[in-house]
Amino acid sequence: MGKKVPRQTAHRSSVHGRFVTEKFADRNPRVTEKERIKRPDWSR
Repeated sequence: MGKKVPRQTAHRSSVHGRFVTEKFADRNPRVTEKERIKRPDWSR
């Protein structure tokens, strides 16, 4: 089996596609998406 890659939870605007803060995402759940991003650079 392969190595597990660390993941980061990020929030993205559904309207613009830009990353937003967690605080903004919590206040505006209709216009944000939560996603998990693989971060192989964190495994060092």
